[in-house]
Amino acid sequence: MTNSNSPILLFNKPYGVICQFSPHEKHITLKEFIDVPGYYPAGRLDTDSEGLLILTKDGRLQHEISHPKFKQNKTYFAQLEGTPDIEQLKLLETRIPLKDFITQPAKVRLLESHEVAKIWPRTPPIRVRKNIPDFWVAITLQEGKNRQVRRMTAHIGYPCLRLIRTQIGRINLLDLNLPLGEYELTSTLP
Repeated sequence: MTNSNSPILLFNKPYGVICQFSPHEKHITLKEFIDVPGYYPAGRLDTDSEGLLILTKDGRLQHEISHPKFKQNKTYFAQLEGTPDIEQLKLLETRIPLKDFITQPAKVRLLESHEVAKIWPRTPPIRVRKNIPDFWVAITLQEGKNRQVRRMTAHIGYPCLRLIRTQIGRINLLDLNLPLGEYELTSTLP
């Protein structure tokens, strides 16, 4: 991302929060957490996804963060249902034909236990099925279309139980130690 003179707001979005400030009939909005006027999300996270959301007052920067032509890597930690099969997971690194578009190849790797240990509990917790295991992967994309990670993992046979965006470009939520539901104003991009 290019340097901007405009401060940015980094928010650790909880599950169930919709990425808008105006009232919503079903969901909690950003207004419940962010009391700084004039900031708007640079990209979105689905209501049932968690993690890093960048907000800015700068329309140019907002466009640069969210538009795929600027190739801002976005990394997600995904909890998937099933037993990991490396060959099956490698399919995420190919172009996957979904109903309305073909994905660009992603980068994928299994998370190590120390990375999983940094993940906060979700409220409400995910459904747990005694007889079906689950595991965590990191998936990095340069695009970010509607429910893309969930659709990609389902396409290769792994339903996504939980999705957390941990990084956009050089901004890594886990390095910030930003508590869930909290935000930080910063004047410089890392």
